[in-house]
Amino acid sequence: MSKNPSTPAPPQAAASPIIQFASPDVFELSGGDVNVTFLPTGAGGLAHLTYRDSQRTLNFSGDQIRKVEVPDLGTIVSVTIVQTVDSGSTTFSILIPAVNLPNQRGASTFICTDGITTVHKFSIVPGLNQGQRENYTVTHMTGTGSLVIIPL
Repeated sequence: MSKNPSTPAPPQAAASPIIQFASPDVFELSGGDVNVTFLPTGAGGLAHLTYRDSQRTLNFSGDQIRKVEVPDLGTIVSVTIVQTVDSGSTTFSILIPAVNLPNQRGASTFICTDGITTVHKFSIVPGLNQGQRENYTVTHMTGTGSLVIIPL
């Protein structure tokens, strides 16, 4: 059986481009009187976080920033914003969701999340350490997750 030269060849499957995503390298979030800028990996390969509220501006980097991956939540990023030796401390934690961006500089997306300010009560008098020791204030935060560093 000979092939008819006028019979078209079967169509070839078009190669679909592989979409490559990147995670944001800058999160800029605000809510209430709290503003946070978080770089998961910044200068020197370290995480950086700037916390601003009506009373203070604080800069954190490296091991001053605690990060915990929680499969059901995303990444919890925490810093200590007030530390005392005899009455406890105050921490600020922010939930950083998983985000996919096009792998190109300038890509950005809207982020909606929550920040949690926790007052940790402590007394040097052991008898006063009874009852609930953490009190939480939740702040709804919005902003952007962006890719500003040229991806490799």
